[in-house]
Amino acid sequence: MPPVIVAIAGGVGAARFLRGLLEIVDAGNVTAIVNTGDDTVFHGLHVSPDIDTVVYTTAAAIDADRGWGLAGETWTAMESLQRYADHGALTWFNLGDRDLATHLWRTGRLRDGASLSEVTDQLRHAWGLGFRVLPMTDDPVATMLNTATGKLGFQEYFVGHHHDVAVSGVHFEGVLSSRPAPGVIEAIMSADAIVVCPSNPLVSIGPVLAVPGIREALVARRDVCVAVSPIVDGAALKGPADRMLRELGHESSVAGVARLYAPFISTLVIDEADRMRADEVRAVGLKVAITDTIMSKPGVGASLARVVLQAASGKVPV
Repeated sequence: MPPVIVAIAGGVGAARFLRGLLEIVDAGNVTAIVNTGDDTVFHGLHVSPDIDTVVYTTAAAIDADRGWGLAGETWTAMESLQRYADHGALTWFNLGDRDLATHLWRTGRLRDGASLSEVTDQLRHAWGLGFRVLPMTDDPVATMLNTATGKLGFQEYFVGHHHDVAVSGVHFEGVLSSRPAPGVIEAIMSADAIVVCPSNPLVSIGPVLAVPGIREALVARRDVCVAVSPIVDGAALKGPADRMLRELGHESSVAGVARLYAPFISTLVIDEADRMRADEVRAVGLKVAITDTIMSKPGVGASLARVVLQAASGKVPV
């Protein structure tokens, strides 16, 4: 029987890993549990950035240069919005004309009483995707950051301030009263392999872990849970994960990632560039798999996915 696979996913890195995974396994055996701490309302519309990045990337519709939004976008609506900038129009967060259709539709469905899980399932069907995409929760959870300029929502920090302000704390508003979305715990408990995708540990994976019951489920399945380090040679490939780790008192290295993840993973997959640090990862009680993790060339994502599945089955390539 082919393995049943669950992926804990954030944004761009997770989406690229999933694209590679789907090249080598049956999509019907894959479930992605996606961070929704980034979800917010812009221009009156409910936006789910990580869900949309996962969907657009695996549907081969993503704008590859930006890493978000749809390829072939136009920006007429956002350009027209500038007319109202002096009267309160929010102009620092852009949504492309084609992308707006997703948010208009999602907002209407949620307003009509559908759950985020239901809407997300309809979204992936509309894009012809054969794997399940589950939000971490149907309840509102907001990633908030304490920064040098005050308390900011994640998109204010990431887009509005170009993630260029120091962070002194991260918390997830609403998470304690949230519940895992339908199917999330069941997927984790029945999986043959669980992968924590290469996403920011603090603000992409962190919100998923904070939903009551999810971290505990991963701890219970630790023996088949494998993570791919989002830090390579001390740096993040995209985004502020390396700087944020340092600002919040963690080491920006594969060893730092290992310490964060050790309670609920059994193996950390690291890049060849970090081979010399493998023993530091083993020192916290993890097995180590070493391979190319930088998914910038064709075939790397699929090769990485093969290594992850081998590691989950107990075969650790070195």
